[in-house]
Amino acid sequence: MTTEFLSSTPLIALNNGQKMPAVGLGCWMGSYGEGERCEQMVRTALKVGYRHFDTAAGYQNEEHTGKALRESGIPRSEIFLTTKLANTDHHRVKEAFEASLARLNCEYVDLYLMHWPQAQDESGRVLKQEESPTFVETWREMEKLLDTGKVKSIGVSNFSVKTFDALLPHVNVVPAVNQVQLHPYLPQVELMDYCTSKGIHLTAYSPLGQTNSPLFTDETIVRIAEKYDVTTGQVLLSWGIQRGTSVIPKSEREERLRTNFKLLKFDSEDFEAINAIHKQPGKNKNVAYRMGTYVDGKPALFGWTYEQLGWEYEYE
Repeated sequence: MTTEFLSSTPLIALNNGQKMPAVGLGCWMGSYGEGERCEQMVRTALKVGYRHFDTAAGYQNEEHTGKALRESGIPRSEIFLTTKLANTDHHRVKEAFEASLARLNCEYVDLYLMHWPQAQDESGRVLKQEESPTFVETWREMEKLLDTGKVKSIGVSNFSVKTFDALLPHVNVVPAVNQVQLHPYLPQVELMDYCTSKGIHLTAYSPLGQTNSPLFTDETIVRIAEKYDVTTGQVLLSWGIQRGTSVIPKSEREERLRTNFKLLKFDSEDFEAINAIHKQPGKNKNVAYRMGTYVDGKPALFGWTYEQLGWEYEYE
């Protein structure tokens, strides 16, 4: 069969009219820092054609990400740059944003996200949901950043229907983006329907899973990859784009960066087959985090339980 590839990377229109490339490069290197590796990865991705880059204060590589972007010679207006507020900075949003902007040294930020709803104090203690600053208070401080002209859009990451229900009644600016774990094992259909109804775009982090991801050997994914003569990674990313999300995979290999950037369009039968994978026993689950912490006897991540985060799925 002849595989139909997209002629270019789609642009996503956010709720404020800003355009964001649907495929970006995630700059989490698997461990904190790794600045030189990150810098080289960004340089390679720019050469391949990537124009959307996603980093965070917590990744500790903003400086190297910004350096690669500046030295590329590509006009700043052609780059879409995202960074994120760290959990330890919810009480100092303005100062944290300015510090990120200084490290990036790229004139402005296109999208600034609250990385997680939970905050930590200066000692590293995770605050309870009702303790100040709550994520509602943090969001109100983020809204003020728009008046500086140094950030074009603001959004959140790792928010659920539950946390959105607590946030949205109090906002003046609806988040432009919610960046969450999304892939065929965790399509988050309810969250996607909810965000669509509110005008909030979903971006998929870990769209391929993590190292040794079961997604690469899933029988349905492999079968469809063989049918279209593409990689399993291309199937996973193309599915994310076809369902209307954006994706931010990470790779340091130029060959993989190129194939990840080459998107295809599935016929309806194959698209629905991928949509149904999560309904199979044991396949509606997180594959990006290895759970090892508990709060009050319940599985937790960064100090809040899955229940508090509003995450209702299995974990590895």
